[in-house]
Amino acid sequence: MAKDPPDEARIFTVETRFQKLARRPGGVSRQDAIKQAGKKLEDAGPGFDAWLDDEMKHLAQALQRIHDNNGDAATIQSATFHCYQLRNVGTTMNCELVSFIAGRLCDVLDAISAGAECDKNSLKCHADALLLARQKKYRHLKPEQVPELTEGLLVLPLPSRGAGKARC
Repeated sequence: MAKDPPDEARIFTVETRFQKLARRPGGVSRQDAIKQAGKKLEDAGPGFDAWLDDEMKHLAQALQRIHDNNGDAATIQSATFHCYQLRNVGTTMNCELVSFIAGRLCDVLDAISAGAECDKNSLKCHADALLLARQKKYRHLKPEQVPELTEGLLVLPLPSRGAGKARC
């Protein structure tokens, strides 16, 4: 007869190769690394506005081409690339709302790339939300601080994935 399992789980830690390398002598302390990273982010700050404007411009152009010309695969890929750029860098630069909206738009574009039929109104809604989030007044807000906007984007259904080429 099998024994009953113990009431408590046994918790143990595993030290990875990365952890061993990070703790070896002669490296930078965690505190110093955090200070250095903070300094790099401060230095990048002035250039961030120009970078954000440039990424938004490229994304808007790609979304407009999708809207006007039913978007070929290269255009959808371009929009997806710029959208991921915004999503990935936004939170690092204290622009969580930009990251949230871009992340939701990434999901929409990924579904379209996988063959889903796109809703051009949904693309426009996300693009308009990004334009709002880019403004200095809203840029540093967290998604939970603008529930009407975030809940509205979450209500929009993601395109259902179908077989075949993307249709926009």
